[in-house]
Amino acid sequence: MLLGLLAAVAAAVAFGVAALLQAVAAREEPASVGIEPRLLLRLVRRPAFVAAVGLNLVGFALHLVALRALPLFLAQTVVSASVAVTALAGARLLRVPLGRPELLAVLGVCAGLALLSATADDVGKGATSAPGRALLLLAVVVVLAAGVVAGRLEGAAGASVLGLAAGLGFAVVAVSARVLPDLAVATLLTDPAAYALAAGGAVGFLLYSVALQRAGILTATSATVVGQTVAPALVGLLLLGDSVREGTAPLGVLGLLLAVASSAALARRDPAVLR
Repeated sequence: MLLGLLAAVAAAVAFGVAALLQAVAAREEPASVGIEPRLLLRLVRRPAFVAAVGLNLVGFALHLVALRALPLFLAQTVVSASVAVTALAGARLLRVPLGRPELLAVLGVCAGLALLSATADDVGKGATSAPGRALLLLAVVVVLAAGVVAGRLEGAAGASVLGLAAGLGFAVVAVSARVLPDLAVATLLTDPAAYALAAGGAVGFLLYSVALQRAGILTATSATVVGQTVAPALVGLLLLGDSVREGTAPLGVLGLLLAVASSAALARRDPAVLR
């Protein structure tokens, strides 16, 4: 479990810095009307975006290690601490000191993760059938449809809904990585979960990029954190056999709520960090 935790923490750092770079690149492009896949093609010309993609790939490799070694609720919550990394990195790079509410929110994320770490028990061995894994492809279609609808909304509210939809896309990635029978090349080429993983990542990345154009980075990121944390946690606990130590369930719920709520509270930092 220690290796999984270390990998998740390292992934959170990579994702947190990548989010800041991706936001810088997205803000340099004209705002998209609705969901425009060509936005990603335009962003490739931006060095900051290329660096963000590289960091995201490194983060995903580390995230994959965590997903295979930890219960989903723990792996996703630790990785979601990237929003705290984004807040700290943004404040340092832009020379805008964090206020007391933001520092308390960062501490809240860390405290929530500590509580969750204390409750995690065995990783579930719940088996899934090939048809069951194929349902993940349907989930990607649903997330994309929700993103298209959210793309018609304006302002911070629209960005939050887009961020939430992006988080659900990343949630599909997490669940897909967990239910893959193995990581052999033959499996990756034939199993529907592998295609759901790739499609969910692409959809989540696109929706997140559009959300970053419409509001501050932490508004979009905090909504993404909620989607990519809560949904996989529920799937892991209810369907895949993840478990918590006996008698620690209330502590785990408290830790999850504290980490997610603290991440969401960081959205208040947007006007000073990156607008």
